Amino acid sequence: MVEVSGGAATEQQVEETTEIQTQQPNLLDNKWAFWFDNQSKPKVGAAWGSSLRQAFTFDSIQDFWCLYDQVFKPSKLPEKADYHLFRAGVEPKWEDPACANGGKWTVISSNKDGLETMWLETLMALIGEQFEEAEEICGVVVSVRQRQDKIALWTRNAANEAVQMSIGRKWKEILDITDKISYSFHDDSKRERSAKSRYVV
Repeated sequence: MVEVSGGAATEQQVEETTEIQTQQPNLLDNKWAFWFDNQSKPKVGAAWGSSLRQAFTFDSIQDFWCLYDQVFKPSKLPEKADYHLFRAGVEPKWEDPACANGGKWTVISSNKDGLETMWLETLMALIGEQFEEAEEICGVVVSVRQRQDKIALWTRNAANEAVQMSIGRKWKEILDITDKISYSFHDDSKRERSAKSRYVV
């Protein structure tokens, strides 16, 4: 029983206290930001990233579910568009200091239902800090394309092979996939359109 000054709480006071408790948000360890990039109608001469927009930031599980259910499902994306979930303060660009020396693990999906499941599992793993090297992860991008869709997990220090391999193995475990996934350096991607794989798990 809830105690209040002057004696036992009335039934109404208990209900009010319970209501207040249920309204308290379940705060996450970190603040995160959703971004949206629509390249389906590029403007002539526009620089890469000019269509990239930060949409929402959140720091509670309730806000995450509200945003995910209403907006950030890959099935809602037009072709040639991306959703990004990155740590607040980190932009999903190679030039961002947190990403400049990094790279990405990539998973390919030819199945829309599978893509949605992998995207949600990855989001939950990130905001739930399921990776041992959580601070090494900048964020994740889902890209919807005509031939095949993909999800890319961006990390900070590409040259740290041990950390990257650990992240890659954990991500495969979270996604429950057996196909090999590959890691490429952002530096390589800047120089050539299809960057070579540096690590594979």
